Amino acid sequence: MNTFGKKLTLTTFGESHGKAIGCILDGVPAGLYIDEEFIQSELDRRKPGKSPLETGRKEADSVEILSGVFEGVSTGTPIAMVIFNTNQKSKDYENIKDIFRPGHADFTYFHKYGLRDYRGGGRSSARETATRVAGGAIAKLMLKELGISIRSGVCEVDGIASQVEDFEYAKTSKVYALDPNIAPLQEEAILQAKNEHNSVGGVVLTEATGVPIGLGEPLYYKLDALLAEAMMGINAVKAVEIGEGVASTHLKGSENNDEIREDGFISNHAGGILGGISNGDRVVVKTHFKPTPSIFQSQKSVDTSNSEIECNLKGRHDPCVALRGAVVCEAMMALTIADMALLNMGKKMEHLKSIYG
Repeated sequence: MNTFGKKLTLTTFGESHGKAIGCILDGVPAGLYIDEEFIQSELDRRKPGKSPLETGRKEADSVEILSGVFEGVSTGTPIAMVIFNTNQKSKDYENIKDIFRPGHADFTYFHKYGLRDYRGGGRSSARETATRVAGGAIAKLMLKELGISIRSGVCEVDGIASQVEDFEYAKTSKVYALDPNIAPLQEEAILQAKNEHNSVGGVVLTEATGVPIGLGEPLYYKLDALLAEAMMGINAVKAVEIGEGVASTHLKGSENNDEIREDGFISNHAGGILGGISNGDRVVVKTHFKPTPSIFQSQKSVDTSNSEIECNLKGRHDPCVALRGAVVCEAMMALTIADMALLNMGKKMEHLKSIYG
């Protein structure tokens, strides 16, 4: 499937080394001011080649809106956006066109479809996530009108974990780090892996504030379940935690329960979600990225004839994909919460009466 969401749907298209990538965002209410500079600024956060800590592929990632916007506002019809690829080097992949790269989707795509686009991974490439950022930027504009904001930062790199959450610092950090005290160590770990022709994993912390009580559709479209699906759908993500996450399994009920006062919850182990429905507290998600599978070390593999062979990569790759993944996590959270907000509109008669009464 290439479509995400129910009321607010994002359909993406394109390949890493194709002519262009793009998306169609459907379900945006008419009358939303579409800030094109903001959309571009979000793409600029994700675009490659900004520092030695990222892939050397340099793309402008300039977005062009094709439909659904008139005189600066949404028309209520599908919003189509396109980003043209301008810096492909497909020849870097010719030596592995018949070889499966360890850790990549090459193997499964080939066996599922009987063919694969070997140029940078084709459709399975993280290049596609630029379209999600474009769609997520519009979702953020919607949520801003509702007083909901989303932000993120890298809380762990190569096992080096943050002790504080400084989201303002993360905006200026080379590694989008939440903890200024350990950011140099995280940066050093990434550069060391790069110099060793290797890669490291990382964890992104994403939060949404201002989320009202009641978003989430029990039992089979829960807010936490969809957030997990949204994050797991991002390339290289292998685990997702909501709130206390895995650590909650080490706590007693008396420790994990969030006690309640008249002014709200005393703690937030639940990550802002109870029973799959937002409880009014901040929504907190941790997204775990594996080490980038594209490394420049010789690895054992097989080719399309199932003959054993050594795989030696060329090309340009991120030594830690979690860095640029942070803004993608924000985009997927924005799309999820905006979708839930639209779904929640008709849950009470008073909501319908306010429109039609």
